[in-house]
Amino acid sequence: MVPNRDDQLLGELLDSSHAISMQQIPVVVADTAGRAGYRDAVIFLADIQQSVLRPLRGRDAQEPPHIRCAPSEIRVEGTLAGRAFQNVAGVQGPAADGGGTVWWVPILDGIERLGVLEIVAPPGDADVLPFLWRLAGLVGLMVVSKRALSDTYAQLLRTQPMTVSAEMQWRLMPPRTFANDRVVIGALLEPAYELGGDAFDYGLAGDIVHLAIFDAMGHDTTSGLTSNLAVATCRNSRLQGADLLETGKAIEEILERQFAATSYVTALLARLDSRTGMLTWTNHGHPAPVVIRNGRWVTILECPPAAPLGTGLGNDAVLCQEQLEPGDRILLYTDGIIEARNSSGQEFGLHRFVDFIIRHNADGLPVPETLRRLVRSILEHHAGRLDDDASVLLLEWRGPDGRIPPRGPAPGLRGSWPAAEA
Repeated sequence: MVPNRDDQLLGELLDSSHAISMQQIPVVVADTAGRAGYRDAVIFLADIQQSVLRPLRGRDAQEPPHIRCAPSEIRVEGTLAGRAFQNVAGVQGPAADGGGTVWWVPILDGIERLGVLEIVAPPGDADVLPFLWRLAGLVGLMVVSKRALSDTYAQLLRTQPMTVSAEMQWRLMPPRTFANDRVVIGALLEPAYELGGDAFDYGLAGDIVHLAIFDAMGHDTTSGLTSNLAVATCRNSRLQGADLLETGKAIEEILERQFAATSYVTALLARLDSRTGMLTWTNHGHPAPVVIRNGRWVTILECPPAAPLGTGLGNDAVLCQEQLEPGDRILLYTDGIIEARNSSGQEFGLHRFVDFIIRHNADGLPVPETLRRLVRSILEHHAGRLDDDASVLLLEWRGPDGRIPPRGPAPGLRGSWPAAEA
């Protein structure tokens, strides 16, 4: 079979991606798009808090004029580019010069939203989305393949200075979003640039999904070191085949040996059998998980808590279990979420937290967008600044055969909004 022109160009872009830097990506993408009949391609990436989209710049000598003239940032709220990012859908609007249509297409890695690709399609070309989705998907793979070693990428995503503790946390933790046919996982952490001791972790081993969330004492570099050590020990233990009780004991021993009971973490360690929906967990002085079922029924998963890990008070943790139903959402969180206070001293509270998730679940929003909006709500409640870390790890179980579809628009739908002015 002879490949069509679009597929051939995407193949050439893939071939060229192996030996380029992050700053060369926008240049080769713009060139590839141009040869396919499109123009003015700009890669916008979301900042850490997912409040703005910022252009990925090319090297000065190579950067095309349209990238050089791109706005320094586009707000996620209230813009067509932001709408594409929020709803994971292609969005269109008229080109400023009247010559064609501007498209904004999400750039994804799995279901992790990296940003949007802005590109102008020629007049009269109606069936452009299939190619643009593939192009944006390839851009996402290219960005992810370069970002681990790219200071350019890390600097682009920051809108303010970051503390050393926060630097450690962001470098340690897995992506904030993940999905396969059985589960969707999402996470949030604030204050993004001043994280202290909150951390989360997850990993998959066959049908088993491992989950963990930690809250270290304090809000400084020592607390960051404590939670980093707890996460590393947790991973090391599970990769050696340890169960939840053994993992808790390993974390206790490492922290006590390192800090002599002067620094500790509360923790919730869990595992989900994605075939059966059986959730098993242990609680080490941490807030109990919450289950949301059918978008309205809520229960708190009580389990006798053991002492926080690293206190030297002994480890008498017990295993608790709960049978989930397809579509259930499990919320693991730290106390900073519910204890965030406004200027009047009113806590955000567990009721408001869970109600927020339920209402946005009813709106059909996917997990990542629900959590992004939750961050906005908590920050607004707290006048834009948190005094304590606030973290959430949310898991949605779709069932053993994945029949519960992910909520919200999906890339395969290739939906779009009516053309409108940006």
